[in-house]
This record gives sequence, structure tokens and C-alpha cells, in this order.
Amino acid sequence: MLPPPAAIVSGEIFDLLLQTGWLARSVLLLLAIMSVVSWAIIFGKWGLFRRARTQSGRFIRAFRKANRVEEIAAVAEQFRPSPLVGVFERAWEEYERQGPGNPAAIERAVRIGASEEIAAFESGLAWLATTAAVTPFIGLFGTVWGIMDAFHGLGTAGAATLRAVAPGVSEALITTAAGLFAAVPALIAYNIFNQSLREFAGKADDFGLELINALDLREPGPRPVPRMPEVRR
Repeated sequence: MLPPPAAIVSGEIFDLLLQTGWLARSVLLLLAIMSVVSWAIIFGKWGLFRRARTQSGRFIRAFRKANRVEEIAAVAEQFRPSPLVGVFERAWEEYERQGPGNPAAIERAVRIGASEEIAAFESGLAWLATTAAVTPFIGLFGTVWGIMDAFHGLGTAGAATLRAVAPGVSEALITTAAGLFAAVPALIAYNIFNQSLREFAGKADDFGLELINALDLREPGPRPVPRMPEVRR
């Protein structure tokens, strides 16, 4: 009974990997490391963004149902890793320090909190962008070097036949396939995560305005009764 075609192809690829030279193996090893790190970032960010999206919705609902801002301050930490929690905590700390009389400071705190949260979510995306941009060229370098080596061997052997050059060319093309295998998932994930970051940034800005309005409406104490101007006779 013949083995399935997939097993035949896998065996041929494995044989080609064993026959590759030191430079092709170095290229494949580098591509494998970059691909493994990229997949680790992809899985980590996917779970983080999914939890952040869920917790952001819950935090917004809790914030709008609360009668007082202090109620949200007491339970905000349980809505991590929502980026809105960081915006709220930064603004609340500034509000407790400055009081309601300095809305400009609270607005700056909201912006700083949103910027810090988005920057924290961006960690690791630079690696995905680098992998997507660089790995195809690394694979192409291995391909070019392998083809040069194959033709050099062909010239040395003096036998201009397809059987003589085919193994070297096949070996060289493996690095191109490996480069694309590392680049394509990293590029797709980078674009998806960037879109999620833009959504989080928009939600953080909208929540910041809503939070500023809520803090401005809160009255820490009775307001002084305005005096009527005296009428001179």
C-alpha cells in the first residue's frame, strides 16, 4: 500500500532540509525563530485584545449605571485589562489632587492616560511589522544564494541537465517559502491589531469626554449663594 501524497511530500521536504547547506540552514533557523516569536505575540495579543474589548463594554455599562463616580473608583480594577480603566484612574487621581476647580488638569490627565494605555497595547506590534517586512527578503537572500550555488555546481560538473540543477533549485526555493510562511501571518495580525488599537483609541477619547462631564457635574459641597449687586441711589 502506497503512503498518502501528503506523507510523500513531507518526506521529500524533510530530505531537502537535510541536504541544505550551512547558509540555507542558518536562514531557515532565523526564519523559524522569527516565526515562533511572531506566533507567540499573535496568540498573546489576540487573547489580550479580546478580554480588553469585553471588559471595556462591561466597564462602560457599570460607569453609566453608577450614581456616583466614587462607586466606579472602588471597583474599577476588576475591569482590567480594559484601557478605559487606566484613563479613569489617571483622571480620578488628578481630580482628587486638584479638585473640580481645574478642569484643564483633568483633561490633560485623561489624554495622558489614554496615550499610556494605547502605548501599552502597542508593545510587540513592532516585532510583527518587522517580521512581515524583513522575512521575505531573508528568504529571498537564501534563494538567490542557493541558486548561485546550484549553478556553480552545475558549471563544475559540466553536465547541463535538469536532473543536475533541480535539487539545488528546489533547495533554494525552500527559503522563499519559509520567508512567506513567516511574513504573511505577521502582516495579517499586524493589520488586525492596528484596527483594534484605533477602535480602543476612539473609545478612550469618547469615554474621556464622558468622564470629564461626570466629574464636572459632581458637587463636593454646597455652592456659595451669589450676591446681588447693590443698587446705588
